[in-house]
Formats: sequence, C-alpha cells, structure tokens
Amino acid sequence: MRLISTLIFILGFSSIAIADSGNAIQQAVNAKHRSVENVARDQYRHPAETLAFFGIEPNMSVLEILPGRGWYTEILAPLLKEQGKLTIAHFGSNNPNEYLRGIYLNHVSLLEANSDIYGEVKVVDFQDGDNYLEIIPDNSQDMVVTFRSAHNWIRYGGIEKIYPAIYRVLKKGGILGVVQHRASDEDDYTQSAEKGYVPEPYLIKLLEDIGFELVEKSEINANPNDLRNHPDGVWSLPPSLRTKGKEAEFLAIGESDRMTLRFIKL
Repeated sequence: MRLISTLIFILGFSSIAIADSGNAIQQAVNAKHRSVENVARDQYRHPAETLAFFGIEPNMSVLEILPGRGWYTEILAPLLKEQGKLTIAHFGSNNPNEYLRGIYLNHVSLLEANSDIYGEVKVVDFQDGDNYLEIIPDNSQDMVVTFRSAHNWIRYGGIEKIYPAIYRVLKKGGILGVVQHRASDEDDYTQSAEKGYVPEPYLIKLLEDIGFELVEKSEINANPNDLRNHPDGVWSLPPSLRTKGKEAEFLAIGESDRMTLRFIKL
C-alpha cells in the first residue's frame, strides 16, 4: 500500500510539474512584449505546442542556434529568465556578410535594451573559422533547439560538423529539438535544400549516425497545402513572399510544411 501511495504521489507530482511548465510556456507566448508581426505567425509556428513537445522546462540551460531576428528568443528568454539560462549562437559581429552582421547587431541591441524582459542572455558566435560552438563547454546544455536551418547548412556547407558540435555541448540525456522545412522522403537532399527543404529520413539518419536517438516525431507544424513546387522554393511562401505578383496565392497556402523532431543524447 505504501509503494502504491508513493507511486501515486510521484505521478501526481510529475503531472503538476508538466502542467506548470505548460503554463509558463503559454505565459511567455502570450506576453505583451512580443511584436504584433511575430504573434501573427503563431498560427503557423505553434510555439507553445512546439516547445512543450520538446519538453522545455523553465529551469533548463538552453542553446538556441542561429536565432536570426529573434522570433523564438522573444519567447525563450522570458521563459528561462528566472530559473534557467538561455544562450544564443549567433552570426557574430565579425561575420563577413553585411546583411547577417546587421541582423546580429540589431538583435543583440534589442536584448540589451530590454534586459528587464529578457534577462541575461548569453550571446556567442556560432562559427569561428571551420569550428562551431567552440566557446561552449562540453556537456553543458540541457537542450539545444534549431529552427529551419538545416537546408542552409547543406547549401553552404558545414552540416557534417555542426550537428557533432551540438552533440558535444549537450549533456547526457539532453534534448535536441529540430524544426525544418520538409521535402518529400525520396528527394535528393542536395537538390531539395536549394529550395529550402530537407527530406526527413535523411536528417534523422544523419543525426542518428552521430549518436542521437530519435525520441518522437510530431506533425504540429505540418502543412499539407505546401506542395513544395514553388518558383522560388520555400521563399515563395510567407513570410518571404519572394514570387512577386502571386502573394495572395502563397498567403493562402501559409508557411511551409515542417518536420518537428525530438532527439536525445544517450
């Protein structure tokens, strides 16, 4: 009887913890500091559901890879502000690409100007020469998250080094959460990446060969209306809308069909 009571207590406590985490995520998503433009994209990106699927907790050490203008940072930083730690691996102030350097500077300025909202976010360079995440210690992160980046790592090189670097910085039992524009399973990954898409089986195998184990897949960010045959690839779709004169057509489709994957470092 005592064992049964103990199990009931543990299960009940776990349920409360999960509920509390879900509430904290939803509060961060609903927070008033988020820009109107970013909130409008929640219908496509499902941030509360995605982060809950990854299993994020407010007391975790989390690394966000290449946050861009900070769409997810806007949610992650307040969520982790009190109990956890957010590190973002960004383009860097010395990036040779002026456009990417500008994105980095604007994002960092925003974080520094609003530390009351975002707390102390650690900012590191994603790449230093041929090395990635070099400044981040081994086995230091509870979770790493990447959003729509793998196609660029295929197009411009580095994917064979980037994911091993992510594996290195994760703790044993740490989680890698991936969201990526999804090609058809049978597509050649080098060709589909030029359109912004990556085949799901290819990416899973790549990560499992490194040592990750796929825990679960989700269709949270699936979009069956995305047929992946657009003139300008994924960039025909919102928010880019690169194919001029057909904006209404691509707005009706919505953002891309995306895989959502959770891996663990054993």
